[in-house]
Amino acid sequence: MVFMSLPPTRHSRSKAPAPLRRTRAAPAAAAAVEGGEAVRASLTPESWIEAATTVLVDQGIDHVRVDVLAGELGVTRGSFYWHFRDREDLLRRVLQAWAERSTAQLTRRLATAHAQPREQLRDVISLPFRGRAAAKAARIELAIRAWARRDELARQAVDAADAARIGYHREIFTALGFAEPEAQQRAFLLYGYEVAESLLHRQGTVAQRQARAAFVEQLMLQPLAAAATGAR
Repeated sequence: MVFMSLPPTRHSRSKAPAPLRRTRAAPAAAAAVEGGEAVRASLTPESWIEAATTVLVDQGIDHVRVDVLAGELGVTRGSFYWHFRDREDLLRRVLQAWAERSTAQLTRRLATAHAQPREQLRDVISLPFRGRAAAKAARIELAIRAWARRDELARQAVDAADAARIGYHREIFTALGFAEPEAQQRAFLLYGYEVAESLLHRQGTVAQRQARAAFVEQLMLQPLAAAATGAR
């Protein structure tokens, strides 16, 4: 800011400058600035990513804008640029966070929870039934897939997540003794069941959904020759 000096008036030449008076507004303004800095400092990139994900789920990708998120978080737009170059940078980080949480971290956790592939298979089948966590994950997944229908960056993220998840399923079936081509087919079918169960979670009672899961487990473990014999 540039301070401009005014030419002295006839009265001001004979008088010393009046001392500056402290006002009540100065401490209040300082406190407001300090408060704003504190809020801005307390927000992390993850805070913005979480807010963006919530808006994405509740309102759609068109509402994931800097001004909307700043209003949700109670800060100024300028605070956003402490952490992100622009909106596109944020959107990339949203997709990266989703992929890490819903695919990479989850796969690592499932792979290390049990040594036996049959137990790993049972864990995978149970994913759509894990209460509020599963319901929240399904809502986020649905919102991102809707976004992917109109955006190439989101489409690539979804395709990569699907491929990685199916790949983990294939490893389970390979460990169960199925040959590679058949393991791949079974992996795709099982993953399709999981996605459908997440989207159709209102279809049937809890007991019916559990019965479907048990049937899918039995079906996925049954060799094709035995299945063909049973069909006759």
